[in-house]
Amino acid sequence: MKSLEFTEFLVKELVTKPDLVSVKEFDEDEFKVLQVLVSSDDISKVIGKDGNTINAIRTLVQSSAYLNNDKKVKINVDSF
Repeated sequence: MKSLEFTEFLVKELVTKPDLVSVKEFDEDEFKVLQVLVSSDDISKVIGKDGNTINAIRTLVQSSAYLNNDKKVKINVDSF
């Protein structure tokens, strides 16, 4: 599973409005940047207390990218 699809799957499972989740991928020289957009009601669920949830998502996605011999991944989360 690609990093983009995996990230989208994880985030959609956490939020109350999965149809409003958007994940876009941008390639940099040494890494990929995944921009995750969620509704303002769901941003706290994705970030979690002290950032624990988003850190866990980052760890899972980076591990998946490593196992698939892909570039390093950075994940940015924002709301609309």
